[in-house]
Amino acid sequence: MAQGINRRVVLAARPVGAPKPSDFALDEAPIPEPGPGELLCRTLYLSLDPYMRGRMSAAKSYAKPVDIGAVMEGGTVSEVVRSHNPAFAPGDIVEGRTGWQAYGLSDGTKLRKVDPALAPITTALGVLGMPGLTAYVGLSYLGQPKIGETVVVAAASGPVGGTVGQLARLAGCRAVGIAGGPEKCAFVRDSLGFDACVDHRAPDFAEALAKSCPDGIDVYFESVAGHVLRAVLPLLNPFSRVPVCGVIAHYNETEPPPGPDHLPALIRATLVKRITWRGFLVFDFADKEGEFLAHVGPLVRDGRIRYREDRVDGLENAPAALIGLLEGRNFGKVIVRVGAEPGR
Repeated sequence: MAQGINRRVVLAARPVGAPKPSDFALDEAPIPEPGPGELLCRTLYLSLDPYMRGRMSAAKSYAKPVDIGAVMEGGTVSEVVRSHNPAFAPGDIVEGRTGWQAYGLSDGTKLRKVDPALAPITTALGVLGMPGLTAYVGLSYLGQPKIGETVVVAAASGPVGGTVGQLARLAGCRAVGIAGGPEKCAFVRDSLGFDACVDHRAPDFAEALAKSCPDGIDVYFESVAGHVLRAVLPLLNPFSRVPVCGVIAHYNETEPPPGPDHLPALIRATLVKRITWRGFLVFDFADKEGEFLAHVGPLVRDGRIRYREDRVDGLENAPAALIGLLEGRNFGKVIVRVGAEPGR
């Protein structure tokens, strides 16, 4: 392959509070050459997800932060253009974690082939990717919904929440979504098929949520926290289950939120109602990926599970798109088109 230029987005500075455009830098480097056992991937689509805010911070967490000057981490769908790995051939479409760049190297670890015949290849970053797996394992293994129960879902118009609610409905549950704004709430009800959806920006949010959950809440799928969790807490039923996969309301905080202190009420409710809280990372359930794809793949193919994508064109626009995602300006799964799909 002739030497070319690899466009990349690197971390220029660690954000204080909300990320700014100056925390990112667009640079160029030579396209890397694959070594023994490696393959070179041309990025087609880049996934943007809330966890990326944590990777920009030096605070101790479950994963190593991105180094200053290093390529931003992220999931991608790519075309294999050169391979020294017998498991992959040029032309294969693969999903992996090659980051915010036009070309990336992989040794094949944690790389999977994507079947374009099953669904559009972008779904490997959304409903049939990490967000979908998060929804599936969080609901099935931690939420453990039972027929007739009420499942409430935070960020219900997003790729995780939207999938959770639809799976809950298919399991015979009442699905109540929480989303930001009338347009998103209408989408959750009318397109995704939730029984109800409540606008967390409305002044009567807590009252509307209670009205939508007349029998209380048996499963609350948490990814937001903040004032959403405060409205949910009084409605949780005895022996309710709360899978926690994110706290996006707090990702940009630089100091503890002002009072009052809600921790005593949370602990008391947990004790009195015997609530089960379980934080989880999707990587805890990596061995369930095959089961997830076998179960959810046909549902997506047949249109029984629907999804929405919020597409951004151009790698250079990824920083602004991530900033917008963290502010709640996205509508659906945020995907950046980095390169043209083969044959297009």
